[in-house]
Amino acid sequence: MCTAITYKTADSYFGRNLDLEYSYNETVTVTPRNFTFYFRKKKKIFSHYGILGMATVEENYPLYYDAVNEHGLGMAGLNFPDNAYFGEEKDDKDNISPFEFIPWILSQCKNVYEAEKLLAKINLCNINFSENMPVSPLHWIIADKEKSITVESMRDGLKIYKNSLGVLTNNPPFDYHMNYLCDFSNLTPYQRKNNFGKHYSRGLGAKGLPGDLSSTSRFVRAVFTKLNSISDKGENESVSQFFHILNSVEQVRGCVRLENGKNMITFYTSCMNLDKGIYYYTTYENRCVSAVCMYRCNLDGNELINYPLEKNLIVNKQN
Repeated sequence: MCTAITYKTADSYFGRNLDLEYSYNETVTVTPRNFTFYFRKKKKIFSHYGILGMATVEENYPLYYDAVNEHGLGMAGLNFPDNAYFGEEKDDKDNISPFEFIPWILSQCKNVYEAEKLLAKINLCNINFSENMPVSPLHWIIADKEKSITVESMRDGLKIYKNSLGVLTNNPPFDYHMNYLCDFSNLTPYQRKNNFGKHYSRGLGAKGLPGDLSSTSRFVRAVFTKLNSISDKGENESVSQFFHILNSVEQVRGCVRLENGKNMITFYTSCMNLDKGIYYYTTYENRCVSAVCMYRCNLDGNELINYPLEKNLIVNKQN
């Protein structure tokens, strides 16, 4: 259960909520240009674009959840169980495992147009990272400073959708979410005329906006909040507003309880400045915004650079 959005003011932003019941020891991870990327069925890449994002690092390999490269192309994988399908290898295609997908695209592409050219040749196939780490059922949003697309690998083939709204959640498939939006075309941020008397509250223009935590409801709520969001164009104002949009669909501990006794929570929320190469994030425990800038790292190096998450609550004590 996750939500990803794009947002544009003076700069372009991209990020997501990661909603899970447990952590995989993720870190903000910089992959410099000369780190060697190994691919199971393709030749390794020795030199590539620098990448910054959230990842679990296993066997010195960054398993990115979401990331941006130095040219401002961003990508995030979101849970897509039951619908995601990764088949056998194909001789006439670039056979890429889902865990390699973000590195494959971000290491080579400057924008969505170049990503689409690679997608025309790709086959997302069922190759585990290891015996203990099977393939995750995902779909993806890919965004640059101007446009975004959704990528879904299903039994009837690879689907690539223009995502003009810049929003993605989870099941069902993306085309269902887009059709479902029609049921909420009457929503407005303005107060409607009351033909029967006085209004009892402000905000009645959004009467009927879904408030539950399902993926379909989060999609509608994220679209409504994002499209009606207003902020100044400064960096601090834009980043603050970005977090407010995703906070409208976050998971609070105890509201989604699972059979294993765990609780779904928003482990972290990310906001990537696609123009400046900055990765902002908050965690469930720590609402203070932390930031990592890829250009303050040695992007010409060959070793991964990891920044542990700031998880402890930071309180600004004013007296």
